[in-house]
Amino acid sequence: MIKPRKIGLAEDDPAMRYSLEKMLQSLGHQVAFSVASGDELIEACKQHKPELVITDIVMPGLDGIAAAEHLWVQVNVPVILVSGYHYGELMERAQVDPIFGYLVKPVEEVDLEAAIRVATAQFERFQQFVGEVKDLRQNLADRKLLERAKGIVMKRTGLSEDEALRKLQKVAWERGVELIEIANSVVAGDELMTAK
Repeated sequence: MIKPRKIGLAEDDPAMRYSLEKMLQSLGHQVAFSVASGDELIEACKQHKPELVITDIVMPGLDGIAAAEHLWVQVNVPVILVSGYHYGELMERAQVDPIFGYLVKPVEEVDLEAAIRVATAQFERFQQFVGEVKDLRQNLADRKLLERAKGIVMKRTGLSEDEALRKLQKVAWERGVELIEIANSVVAGDELMTAK
């Protein structure tokens, strides 16, 4: 059973839009909104915060690919493109970050279900990867800050590196705060004392 999703839909052809809405509902999804242009898609996404967007490419105003790029920056939502076209230039343009699927019309329910499953799974893995990278960057920044704090303690007290670290750890433990908070205070205090 596919997990129900809150899905935004953009399609300028009323018959196709109706067909996609019915297929999504049949699959158990909630259609958060249904619009007919790229500009309306962007506004509707800001308001309704869907988990996934399915959009036609060729629409009035912004096309589906350009709208998807805006959505990636503004609301960070994955997109499945639906189009009657699949020529080279269009396929090249479709290879941007937010595009997690591409369906060629006419769309069958079984194809739509598969595309939703794959797109949401890929997006979840992507989000996990982004989170891990962010954690690694924070850990690296924390490590650099701690090294600076140790260096300051060593310079001011004549302690060895291990002794300086133990001193920072002791102060953190006594105050009941994280070691990185103490390191930050040491560095900030040193910058204040040495500021001209």
